Amino acid sequence: MAAKPIASPIPVAMYPTLSVFTLAIGLVITAFFFIYEATSSRKNRSLGVELTTAAIASVFLGFGSLFLLLASGVYV
Repeated sequence: MAAKPIASPIPVAMYPTLSVFTLAIGLVITAFFFIYEATSSRKNRSLGVELTTAAIASVFLGFGSLFLLLASGVYV
């Protein structure tokens, strides 16, 4: 019985598109985070909003970086 080669669940042709969109979404959420931090006073800030926004931006930027590496031929 021959082993099946490992294949990506996402087509390779989609890597550049996914990297652009996920990086763009991550940068928009990061910009929202910085604007929120700069415009709200210390008394009006919410730790939950800060952590949620930062976590979502981190996930999108992480996947965007991963797909950018994959699109450029660096297979990690």
